[in-house]
Amino acid sequence: MEAILTAWPRVKLAFITDAYPPMRSSGAVLMRDLTVRMAERGHDVTVMVPAPQLSTGYQVERERGVDIVRLKTAETRDRPYPVRLAAEMAMPFLMRRRLKTSAIDLTAFDGVVWYSPSIFFGPLARSLKARSGAPGYLILRDIFPEWAADLGLITRGPAFRLLQSIARGQYRVADVIGVQTPGNLAFFADDIARGKDVEVLQNWTDPGVPGECSIDVANGPLSGRTVFAYTGNMGVAQGMDKLIDLATALREDERFGFLFVGRGSEAGRLKALAETRGLANCAFHDEIGIDEMPGLFAQVDVGMVALDHRHSWHNIPGKFIAYTHAGLPVLASVNPGNDMIALVEAEGVGRVSTDPAGADLPELARAMVESREALRASGVRAKALAQRLFSVDAAASQIEFALAKSHKVMP
Repeated sequence: MEAILTAWPRVKLAFITDAYPPMRSSGAVLMRDLTVRMAERGHDVTVMVPAPQLSTGYQVERERGVDIVRLKTAETRDRPYPVRLAAEMAMPFLMRRRLKTSAIDLTAFDGVVWYSPSIFFGPLARSLKARSGAPGYLILRDIFPEWAADLGLITRGPAFRLLQSIARGQYRVADVIGVQTPGNLAFFADDIARGKDVEVLQNWTDPGVPGECSIDVANGPLSGRTVFAYTGNMGVAQGMDKLIDLATALREDERFGFLFVGRGSEAGRLKALAETRGLANCAFHDEIGIDEMPGLFAQVDVGMVALDHRHSWHNIPGKFIAYTHAGLPVLASVNPGNDMIALVEAEGVGRVSTDPAGADLPELARAMVESREALRASGVRAKALAQRLFSVDAAASQIEFALAKSHKVMP
């Protein structure tokens, strides 16, 4: 790999993503950390991101060595599904039109990297690749629309087939596809990605340094308890009723506190459910800035992960990576067969439930808090795991290697 990077020491890279700070999603954090690290490694990095809120066609910013090009598009979030679908289908073409009016040189890129979700960036990536004669790397973080059909959010009818066609279109554009777990390689075992390199690209994050946080656990309702924290999206795909049921089962045990930080379609309902049940061991907060997360993790004891049991594909969420980097052991409720199960158990970094209703979560949580020394040791192992497997440098090196190989600069 070193020989390749010597042959390709400084290149111009285009990154396409629908999530980037100031957004606070895990995808925004992943792409910020990756692009900043690529710039620190000497590359010229341009990030292209849709920006419905703009009053002009485009806006260019420079932050931490990265050029961020925000491009005016239609709003896609929190819209009725037909409106959102139309807006997302139009998004890459609007972005391409805005780019043509900007001062960005669209023929200068040595590599094009895009993040999915969204599944709709294929046409834009194809255009940038063609203009530059550059290879493309698809960072694929979930198998959509298949997972949505598994959860009953969409039937396997015409809409599913349309979305499936769009998703497979972006697979055809890519030269290399990076899936997030070994289990997802099976999806590409047939001719879906014929002629493409498909590899495992683990999730990553830059752990940051604990600093100020707007949430003060020590002076809140969970003070003095062992705090199990859930951070991030609270939607249908997470199946988080299991975590409220966990808090309900442990409501009389004053050792336990449950902290929920984030937003999503289910956040309001879950908070109301906890209030209806009178759960004094629960606290809810809206999402906080990504730079506040290290300060939050420094105040809690365990990180929680939840995935709906109906998922048939593998997913290691960004929050799991963030927890491990912070040295937090993990309590997870995931779908049977998920690659996270073997990872957590083999590395000794927490406990995992695959029960559809999470019926065994109270027992697993009790086992975790029985010994503070054992809990602390799990956290030490979690941090070591993150540094070994989920570093942003490892992801950056792997993408560099793949693009260099596809660019035919192999010595």
